[in-house]
Amino acid sequence: MPTETVHVGVDIAKAAFVVRFVTKELTYPNNPAGHAGFCAELAAGPGPAHVVCEATGGYERALVLALHEAGVALSVLNPRQVRDYARARGQLSKTDRVDAAILADYGATLRPAADPVPSERQLTLAALVSARQDLLELLGTEHNRAEHLTLALLRRQHTARQRLLERQLKALDRQIDALIQADAALAAKSARLQAVDGVGRVMALTALALMPELGQITDKQAAALAGVAPFARDSGEFRGHRHIAGGRAVVRRVLYMAALSASQHNRILRDYYQALLARGKPGKVALTALMRKLIVLLNRLLADPDFVLSN
Repeated sequence: MPTETVHVGVDIAKAAFVVRFVTKELTYPNNPAGHAGFCAELAAGPGPAHVVCEATGGYERALVLALHEAGVALSVLNPRQVRDYARARGQLSKTDRVDAAILADYGATLRPAADPVPSERQLTLAALVSARQDLLELLGTEHNRAEHLTLALLRRQHTARQRLLERQLKALDRQIDALIQADAALAAKSARLQAVDGVGRVMALTALALMPELGQITDKQAAALAGVAPFARDSGEFRGHRHIAGGRAVVRRVLYMAALSASQHNRILRDYYQALLARGKPGKVALTALMRKLIVLLNRLLADPDFVLSN
């Protein structure tokens, strides 16, 4: 008889992570030795394990990579979903041990799908694009700070910092472009996305790096991952305004700029946007709808090589 999968909850912090098995709880240091020890414990278990953890702003990345390399099924969840689940279970306390137990229970009850195993190139691309986004935010901060600087020394330091950040941004862009061109599949996907009027290099590389599921998921899932899926607020005869929430914030920000461009330069999407405005939709609502239509279009382009593109 096949052995049933055991869901293991893992709460990850900077220095250590707490693991909740069915019958025991262990704590490991969040370093290569701790990752190796945890993988060995999973391998010695009675059956296949499915690890369930949360996205923790980066502290989970090394462990996630180690688990993928060890061939362990893994789901990295949105923390808000897990917190909502804990409240629904009546668990209001929040500690590392409690969170690990909730994650194990979430996995056993809801059985989330395992995340796809990323390639080394995909991980590198995601790291480079994330670093690029960080540099852009630093450049924005420098730009905003400049108008308030009056002392000559501070203005010189500002100029030096800005030039350094700009050089680093150019170096990152060269590395990203080289990485994409070195991979025929990535290069083809990038070109296919940029064939859409309004979608430029930044939108294409952001989608490929931070939404690698694109082309392998449904249109609704693509919209939800980008954070542009409208959620209903209805009760009885009351019909509230739909709103968007969640998703990947960086992707949504770049998608917003791409939709702005498409609303001017893509014939079909421009007509769609103008039709929404003509029906009385507020500008932000119409643009959000356009963002959703655009990410769905990109998803279909990557899913079906025979999909006919009409700008």
